[in-house]
Amino acid sequence: MNDVKNADPKRKAGEQLPLAFSHDAASGRDDLLISERLAAAVSIVDAWPNWPSPVVILAGPVGSGKSHLAGIWKEHSGAEIIHPKVGSDAAVAAANGPVLFEDADRFGFDDNTLFHVINSVRENGTSLLMTSRLWPMSWPVSLPDLRSRLKAATVVEIGEPDEALLSQVIVKLFADRQLYIDDKLVLYIVNRMERSLNAAQTIVERLDRLALSRGTKITRTLAAEVLNELGNSEPAD
Repeated sequence: MNDVKNADPKRKAGEQLPLAFSHDAASGRDDLLISERLAAAVSIVDAWPNWPSPVVILAGPVGSGKSHLAGIWKEHSGAEIIHPKVGSDAAVAAANGPVLFEDADRFGFDDNTLFHVINSVRENGTSLLMTSRLWPMSWPVSLPDLRSRLKAATVVEIGEPDEALLSQVIVKLFADRQLYIDDKLVLYIVNRMERSLNAAQTIVERLDRLALSRGTKITRTLAAEVLNELGNSEPAD
């Protein structure tokens, strides 16, 4: 019994590894898989522009879906991407319309510039969405006025994806590639993988490319090889 059905007639046995192959997975609002851990963040994105405060921060671990949601909001709101650093025009952009600042804790920012961005948003009735791995109270902020502004922001936490969501994501990622995978193989992968959406995307991409390069179907043996390469060991009994 095959572990995966190949629905693409162009995929032939013996096909060589594609060079610089890129795949555009569906990533719009209608493609978003909503679970309990994402519900609050999805609700706040969908509620724009009727936000409880003009500044919203999505906080969650790597691969939790922050960037996906931020991208959906950017497309819906027409927001401009900013990086509040010294000499930037971030505050001017914030006065003219919605703005997005991603990975605030990773890219860093200038306290005074971000303070002026938030003030500009508040004074001009626009919106600021920020994403971060850490809660804003953990950011290295030395300006008291900025810390006060961040305390007034709406912070929405996104937890790590659970097994049910990861299973749905893997099925969707394979479907985006015209592949329909066996439920038992999905469960095998989910029970052994890192709990992140980024990991799911990496595993699916590597499995697809490896299967194409070898002219074989995606099986449990192939999945085990990819998982081992990524440092995912067998779970304890």
